Amino acid sequence: MAQKYRIYINEKVILLTETLPERLDNYQQIDSQTFDLKIIYTWIVAHKRNLFYVLCPNAKAFLKQVKQSVTLIKAAGGLVKNEKKAFLFIYRNDKWDLPKGKIEKDETVKEAAVREVEEECNITVSKLEDKICKTYHVYVSKGDVVLKKTWWYDMKCKGQTKLKPQLEEGITDVRWFKKDEIDPILSNTFPSIIDVLEKAELITERQWPL
Repeated sequence: MAQKYRIYINEKVILLTETLPERLDNYQQIDSQTFDLKIIYTWIVAHKRNLFYVLCPNAKAFLKQVKQSVTLIKAAGGLVKNEKKAFLFIYRNDKWDLPKGKIEKDETVKEAAVREVEEECNITVSKLEDKICKTYHVYVSKGDVVLKKTWWYDMKCKGQTKLKPQLEEGITDVRWFKKDEIDPILSNTFPSIIDVLEKAELITERQWPL
C-alpha cells in the first residue's frame, strides 16, 4: 500500500506521497530532488495555494530526510473523552485545538502527553489508551525553521473536574463537546487537528482533498 505523510505549515499542507494525489489540479508540485524545507518555507507561506505535494518512491524515507534537515521539536497530547462521551478541546490563538506540549528531558512520550493535558486543562487523566497518530507541523522559532512532531493519544477522564485554561500558555477557554456538537470546531481549527479527529473516527469525511 502506497504511503503518504502530511507536513503542515499553518493552513497549508505538504503531502509526501508515493502516488499522485486525487484532484491533482488543486496541488502545486515540489520537486523531490531540490526539496529543502528551510528554503521553501517562506515561498510556501506566501504562495496562493494551500496544497502542495512531493512525489517520492519512499515517503517514509523522505520524511526521515526532512526531519534530519531541520531542528526537530518533540511534543505529545491527547483527545480526552469523559463519562458523558464528550471530548475536550482548548481555545488558543483564535483557534480550537487539542491540549499538547513539548516533551521534557527524561520524560517518556506517554508521560508528557498526560502531563500536558492535565496542566493545560486542570483535569486528571484516569486512563491513557492507544496512540491515535503522529502529526508534523512546521514553524519559525528564533529565526530558524523547525519541525514539530506530535504524538496523539486517546485518553479518559472521570469525575466532574472544574475545567481551568492554562492562561500562561495562551489558552483562553477549555470546553467539552459531544460528537454531534463539533461543527464549530471543524470550521475553526488546524488541518493537523482534523487529522487527529479523523484517525480517532470522530469525523468520517475530510473537508478538503487529501
